[in-house]
Amino acid sequence: MLVSTRELLNTARRKAYAIGAFNVYNLEGVKAVINAAEALDSPAILQLHPSALLYGKSPLVALCIKAARTSLVPIAVHLDHGTSEKDIHIGLAAGIKSVMADGSPLPYEQNLIFTREMTKLSHANGAAVEAEIGRISGREEGLTIDEKAARMTDPVAAVEFIKETKVDFLAVTIGNVHGKYLSQPKLDFSRLEKIRAAVSVPLVMHGSSGLPDSMIHQCIEFGVSKFNVNTEVREAYMDVLKSNISEPHPDLLEIMEKAIEAMQSVIADKLQLFGSFGKAYLHQSPYADELTPKRTSKKQGSRNQSSFDQMLKPVYSEALSLMLK
Repeated sequence: MLVSTRELLNTARRKAYAIGAFNVYNLEGVKAVINAAEALDSPAILQLHPSALLYGKSPLVALCIKAARTSLVPIAVHLDHGTSEKDIHIGLAAGIKSVMADGSPLPYEQNLIFTREMTKLSHANGAAVEAEIGRISGREEGLTIDEKAARMTDPVAAVEFIKETKVDFLAVTIGNVHGKYLSQPKLDFSRLEKIRAAVSVPLVMHGSSGLPDSMIHQCIEFGVSKFNVNTEVREAYMDVLKSNISEPHPDLLEIMEKAIEAMQSVIADKLQLFGSFGKAYLHQSPYADELTPKRTSKKQGSRNQSSFDQMLKPVYSEALSLMLK
């Protein structure tokens, strides 16, 4: 069931759990997210970084949207880290209804202007908007920010920023980092608590890979409704490739299946950690009925033959037609 990110996060916030947003790059990643979410009866988000969008183009978006529509559980599709107007335009044109207008690399005033304009554009196209103030250190998709350049989210500035831009969600910086934590994570929970008390929109945390479970639980307690997960899922994929490439006669399909299973295991652990397992029934979408095919039973297919597997043939056809245009 294709649903809106806005509905997912608002419901999760009211019910005190969080939604997992998992970066995907190919068919294997999409299958891993859908399979894990369906197995745990959990909502989830398929998330595309602009670099993945550049690589997979509209067929990859079509795959994500089709997978979400035919899933047995609520799934949203989100554009992550749209740092340019071009990124946002490409995502919206491809049919994505949830985008991150990421002006965090800019000085505050320029970030505000960029985010305000991108929010107007996105809302006019029916898309929800995530934004960020402060700046997260670490490395993700070629984006490298050292600790000296990182900036914490200011609770007072957050109120002004949301009022001026009309964004739907706010990504916060409280000591979280992209990529791996090279030392013991130190999160400023006092700051997070002040931000939560000051603003009404759902909060997002980037850089959740590697955070201790206790910190994740405390973030949810203080109002984080969406966690982005990338590094741990990618590492699971790469570990499978590395361990199988030296086989005398490696079979590509077998390796891909192993990669899906490895990623799915990581994703399932995160869905349980975030508290969203078993919560699919809580979510509805303003356009779910229109976009989701009617089903006679929620038990269609087995865990090995998920609803996603059943819809692959028409997806291949749709993707091929898009590539040939």
